[in-house]
Amino acid sequence: MMITAADEGFDQALLRQAFGCFPSGVTAFCGMIDGKPEGMTASSFTSVSIDPALVSVCVANTSSTWPKLASLPTLGLSVLSSEHGTVARSLAAKGVDRFAGIAHDPGPCGPILKDAVGWIDCAIREEHDAGDHTIVVASVSRIEAAADTAPLVFYRGVYGTFRAAAEFSPVAADEQPRRAGRR
Repeated sequence: MMITAADEGFDQALLRQAFGCFPSGVTAFCGMIDGKPEGMTASSFTSVSIDPALVSVCVANTSSTWPKLASLPTLGLSVLSSEHGTVARSLAAKGVDRFAGIAHDPGPCGPILKDAVGWIDCAIREEHDAGDHTIVVASVSRIEAAADTAPLVFYRGVYGTFRAAAEFSPVAADEQPRRAGRR
């Protein structure tokens, strides 16, 4: 049975369950505040544009960390690796030193997490209200990617991984199998 927003049985738990069916990578937005590293996880990260180079992330309006990070001129974004499950949980925790025990290097725009899949230095360009979240669009100033590193994936409320990049063999669009009914 399909339930729609107009149906009486529609609720937020069902919506969260449906959204959880979409696997996403996990990132950490980080900056330096009063000489100390500060950061938060975000799984709602995506590329927006190649020219100009833009990325976006959706941040919950209830976040106590985002207002601090939003005040900085630049941020460092790390794409977490399959080895970063504990790091992701630490950076999502409330009321603790989130960077305790997290290996990182200073970056020009914010802390860079060791063993990350990739790094992006960026500056906030725009923020848009979107329900219970804020859509943040950021300009990219520098990028770096690690070779053969498996990413951390968030799926149905748990962290997991995707097979190692060395095993991944992308299929060109014109080589993909045709589905029934597709022309």
